[in-house]
Amino acid sequence: MANHKATKKDVRQAAQRRDRNRYYGKTTRNAIRDLKAITDGKGAKEELPSVAGMIDKLAKRGVIHKNKAANLKSKLARKVNSLA
Repeated sequence: MANHKATKKDVRQAAQRRDRNRYYGKTTRNAIRDLKAITDGKGAKEELPSVAGMIDKLAKRGVIHKNKAANLKSKLARKVNSLA
């Protein structure tokens, strides 16, 4: 464990960021799973923008890489379009 006051604060902040990032990541993964489970095209088209926004926020925060975000959104869009 660190001895400096600033380093102890940094450890606390890193733990908070890690917990927050894990929460957002898990929430987004659940939303992606739910979107993939939808079988009707109309419902999937309504859900796609909100899930894409969640993925974009993860990339903006640095939780996932921007190319991974693009790949996820592309695959989801292809799936939704195939349902229509």
